[in-house]
Amino acid sequence: VQLVESGGGSVQPGGSLRLSCTISGFTYSSYSMGWIRQAPGKEHEGVASINSDGSIGYADSVKGRFTISKDNGENILYLQMNTLKPEDTALYYCAADRVKVLAVENWLKWKTHTYRGQGTQVTVS
Repeated sequence: VQLVESGGGSVQPGGSLRLSCTISGFTYSSYSMGWIRQAPGKEHEGVASINSDGSIGYADSVKGRFTISKDNGENILYLQMNTLKPEDTALYYCAADRVKVLAVENWLKWKTHTYRGQGTQVTVS
């Protein structure tokens, strides 16, 4: 299984970015996956999650600004980030697990994941 993120960069406050995560070798029909981020000196934070049944969850800090989606045909996970703030600056990872959590928001609280990409840097300043 490989997860490869792209789309990070530098943007001014109020700007937008769209992150992509290309997933290969992940053929499980039941799953939870999403985006997590880690800023220097801080614990990692679950940002957005999506289940194989299409249910979606967001951290309170990004609700109304970020949108997670998945192109099942291309097996790409997206994170559309709007109205970016300096506090959104972090290394963003996509991650996936071979289980479907009953409450999709709970995935955001997990500390480890079965599969994770290398990350893409987002800087808002």
